[in-house]
Amino acid sequence: MGHLKQRNLITTRERLRDQVAHALRAALISGELRPGEVYSAPGLAEDFGISATPVREAMLDLAREGLVEPVRNKGFRVTEVNERDLDQYTEIRALIEVPMIGRITRSAAREDLEALRPVAEDIVRAAREHDLIGYLDADRQFHLSLLALAGNDRLVETVGDLRKRSRLYGLTTLDERDQLIPSAEEHIELLDLMVAGDVTGAETCMARHLGHVRSLWAKPGPGTAPGT
Repeated sequence: MGHLKQRNLITTRERLRDQVAHALRAALISGELRPGEVYSAPGLAEDFGISATPVREAMLDLAREGLVEPVRNKGFRVTEVNERDLDQYTEIRALIEVPMIGRITRSAAREDLEALRPVAEDIVRAAREHDLIGYLDADRQFHLSLLALAGNDRLVETVGDLRKRSRLYGLTTLDERDQLIPSAEEHIELLDLMVAGDVTGAETCMARHLGHVRSLWAKPGPGTAPGT
């Protein structure tokens, strides 16, 4: 109770669950819901001014995404991700995505690559407009759609799962300092290199991008700004 800022929700039943899940994701990203803390569906429902049922359903959706985990008779604990986990997730993603970007650059039709340009532009636009949910949604769509051009559904599922487990928390500070914009612009750079058929350049850009993303996850030390 009292965990979240007041949010306006659509009360149509068939959409309420999705609206609550969207609001909870926003609260995770902003840091209103903190890793390691346990939150009850009734308590969150009181914040929203609705019944506990759609909140519980939405939390179960988030649990399937790896963002929270059920705690018996208490509620849901926000998943904690430590620095070692993030290093390992990034290493696995690099092993998969960097060579796959090279393969896709060699094999994908130019028009299929160009079809992703509006999504890449949406990422930059969302970063500039401080739309964190839009930023993450467009970023996910871009990367998974790009990998899908390789034709390996299991690979896309694997990377999607890694992205869920390493979801960014507390992006508000980074957004306020415009530290998301350079990372966002790398998507357009990557697409340009791939359209040009520059395999080495695309692989190098992808490796650098993953390194930058990992730096955004890093916990700042004393006197260090987040994301540096």
